[in-house]
Amino acid sequence: MSFQIASDDSIKQGRITDVYFERVNKALEGRGINPQVSMEVRASSLPGDWQWAVFAGLEEVLELAQGLPVSIRALDEGEIFEAGEPVLSISGNYLDFGVYETAILGLICQASGIATNAARCKHAAGERMVISFGARRMHPALAPMIERNAFVGGCDGVAVVESAVRIGEEPSGTMSHTLILCAGDERVAFEAFDESMEPGVKRVALVDTFQDEKFGALFAAEVLGEKLFAVRLDTPGSRRGDFLQIMEEVRWELDIRGFEDVKLFVSGGIDEYKILAYNSCADAYGVGTHISNSPVVNYSMDIVEIEGVPMAKRGKKSGLKQLWSCPSCGARRQTLASSEKLECPACAVGMKALLAEKYARGKRLSGDPAPRQIRSRVLERLGTVRL
Repeated sequence: MSFQIASDDSIKQGRITDVYFERVNKALEGRGINPQVSMEVRASSLPGDWQWAVFAGLEEVLELAQGLPVSIRALDEGEIFEAGEPVLSISGNYLDFGVYETAILGLICQASGIATNAARCKHAAGERMVISFGARRMHPALAPMIERNAFVGGCDGVAVVESAVRIGEEPSGTMSHTLILCAGDERVAFEAFDESMEPGVKRVALVDTFQDEKFGALFAAEVLGEKLFAVRLDTPGSRRGDFLQIMEEVRWELDIRGFEDVKLFVSGGIDEYKILAYNSCADAYGVGTHISNSPVVNYSMDIVEIEGVPMAKRGKKSGLKQLWSCPSCGARRQTLASSEKLECPACAVGMKALLAEKYARGKRLSGDPAPRQIRSRVLERLGTVRL
């Protein structure tokens, strides 16, 4: 028995598809019908109370498109978008790419959801560090995808070794309760960690395994002294009570003993709303399930043109679109893709076209930005939106 995952080949061969797409192809081929179409991807609504989302997953869509006789227009990966706005379009003869609709949507729906929740957490945290801790909540085969999109969405680091290698970063982490439990004594565990780690690894002590967090933090400070970078509070829910008050006690006791520089790292059930509540005391966050189990962005992919003529099903606006943004006031507009320029009605300045050609004539046109470059774009865009 093998792991229950699809191989690269099965995805590229169009085997990861809803069966009705195979039946559509068979019916069209039987009648010799294979029109030139343009299909557009958009989300008519966003999850929960999201007012915006982060577009992610384009890198894998372009990988899937390699060798296909299609053209692709899309937002830059890491661009912010709102409900109802087009994020990607594909043009070509339908039978050349229609079978890939399931895979294309899968690649961007989940990636965009993860990137958005990561961005929301980073937006809430501001300059405080946010580390992705959630790979263990999903199938291990998905860990690189989850943590890449958590990183491009704004997380400062990721925990899984393979994920970090793929995005060109060092993995981030502290120590686990198992180290302390196996050592049988916190002093032994702290000393063993310090002795075995390279100098560049920050000494972050987990202080809630055997004792009260306040006394655990003081014990870690006593053992590690000036080497102690941070204490991590991962207090289980059954023991939390007023978690912010626990943090405030830890902060007070460290400060009055001269350990003002020791940071407070908190984890366990963290989301953007708890981050906002804890910012008065916490210096860094480990966010797990909230990011890895993010709701997907519910994109749909619809025909909007056939043989160059605007045409769409009921409830959808026909015609291939362009999305515009005003560099001055941030206003957004949609027009037909044929529009070459647009002036902001409020500012009377030229608006920026956000959808650009990314793939045509069998090759990528947009380069291959590194994850850190995409992350920088997201962080820049976060300055223009609110939670």
